[in-house]
Amino acid sequence: MASEELAQKLQRRLLLEESGPVAEGGEEEAAVPAPSEAGEEERSCLTASAGAELSAKLARRQDINEGAAQPRRAAVFNPYTEFKEFSRRQIKDMERMFRLYDSGRDGYIDLMELKLMMEKLGAPQTHLGLKNMIKEVDEDFDGKLSFREFLLIFHKAAAGELEEDSGLLTLAKLSEIDVSIEGVKGAKNFFEAKVCCTRDKHETAHRP
Repeated sequence: MASEELAQKLQRRLLLEESGPVAEGGEEEAAVPAPSEAGEEERSCLTASAGAELSAKLARRQDINEGAAQPRRAAVFNPYTEFKEFSRRQIKDMERMFRLYDSGRDGYIDLMELKLMMEKLGAPQTHLGLKNMIKEVDEDFDGKLSFREFLLIFHKAAAGELEEDSGLLTLAKLSEIDVSIEGVKGAKNFFEAKVCCTRDKHETAHRP
């Protein structure tokens, strides 16, 4: 086997170094790196790899300290503990809506999927508008919405943290998700605005 053959060659190399440059029978042994040489080369590669990884981590840490980037969050999170202001039913409704428009089934809503969502809700957005919507809650700067970032839309809407002309506020108002209970700050105003928006939409649809 390859490992046994290599071991035999290394052992023979050691014997040759002790006895001389020519093996038994006068044939010159093929050059095989000595164990110390192989070990040194391996250590050099590992050091270079570790150095590059450390440099990347230090560069990201500097960006975080300067405000150019935000710390990465764990890929897996518990929405029920992180978004305690929402009931289990509300989060389930948000999850159903998220999955409905996650047509790629990759756990994200990208720009084209968000475009389709807004069109289905009756509030189509420009390409720039869609990019700005994602940017408002895109904490990891990947240009798409994770489920956690999707929940942030409703969190910010209920807390009154979105501008009136924000596409995300329009999304939250036009959705079928009711976040008016459980004492969320600003939820009463959000609910009233949502009712008005829905009523206006129906009146426009039935207007002759």
